[in-house]
Amino acid sequence: MESFFTESPSLKFKSSPCAADRRQGPVESLSVPSSSRSRQASALAVGAVWAIVVAAAAFLGLRAGFSGPRFADALGVAAALFAFELFLALPNVQNAVLASFGNRGGALAPLVPLFAVLVYASTVAGGWPWMLIGAAYAVIPALLLATSRSKAPGTWEDYAALLVLWLPVEFRWMYPLFPYPPPLTHTLTVLMALGTGVAAFVLLRRMQGVGYSLEWRRGFAFHFGFNFLALSAIAIPLGLKIGFLHWKPALPAIRAISLSGPIGAILSGVGILFFTALPEEFLFRGLLQNLLSKSLQNEWAGLILASVIFGFSHILHAPFPNWKYVFLATIAGFFYGRAWMKTGSLVPGVLIHAAVDTLWHILFR
Repeated sequence: MESFFTESPSLKFKSSPCAADRRQGPVESLSVPSSSRSRQASALAVGAVWAIVVAAAAFLGLRAGFSGPRFADALGVAAALFAFELFLALPNVQNAVLASFGNRGGALAPLVPLFAVLVYASTVAGGWPWMLIGAAYAVIPALLLATSRSKAPGTWEDYAALLVLWLPVEFRWMYPLFPYPPPLTHTLTVLMALGTGVAAFVLLRRMQGVGYSLEWRRGFAFHFGFNFLALSAIAIPLGLKIGFLHWKPALPAIRAISLSGPIGAILSGVGILFFTALPEEFLFRGLLQNLLSKSLQNEWAGLILASVIFGFSHILHAPFPNWKYVFLATIAGFFYGRAWMKTGSLVPGVLIHAAVDTLWHILFR
């Protein structure tokens, strides 16, 4: 992990997501609580990750038989959204963007996801009806939050924007917006949702304490290890007891992944990290738990309520209603949320989430 980061002086941010100043300063809400020094991801390393993922996706797409201008345009849209989200997680880049926007320029941020969906609908698939739907999805959260920028977090507009972001993805209403190529439908949907959320809440609303920052600080390793081990010690025996988990190391599944070569194996892990763990942690911890903690003025109440909501977001998984999944996801959400609460950063929770999902697919069924 540490080879991915370069040491740099950290910025002066608030000491706790819930103790943050309730007034919205121009730059103070960017990132996470800070100790004296942090290790920030380097732009070179992030660029390398971006390039490898995009190149690998292009290779696998071509290998699967996708080609031509439509595939190139779809991949280009995905690459642009991925770059927008990945590079904005660099603290220096995020600070520079916000400083250049000034107090009112954040209204320009939703233009990135808006432009992406317009390009896709006009050159790849969808046409005018889906172009309008995608445009509405990109701008409605920003319009809602623009009216509450000067207010303390926890307004009805904050929660309304959150629902607009979440529900179309949760119920897969967004899937018809990105029908081609089919293997990229879910990824494009998630990228669109995350890009819209980052533009609206981080760049426009400038909500404090989200923790959307690629930094590694003292104490992160402890909170990663403690919460991961505690979750494993609780969830694995319970999952086996209630019949949700079945011990079956997935050597056939690992071999199946290897059929796509090392690129397929890398993309599988990267997919869990960037397109499952990061979006869910941003939504449920950086936004939902953050807002609930401030609305209730109690970070533990915010943690518990957000964990329950996170658990219920899994009820649609087969067999419906999947109460076992709800139960275990609520427990997992508690430990993911605890990591965010203790560090003020999404990074430890994202890594725990990704590790849990990866080990689940390898060791259990």
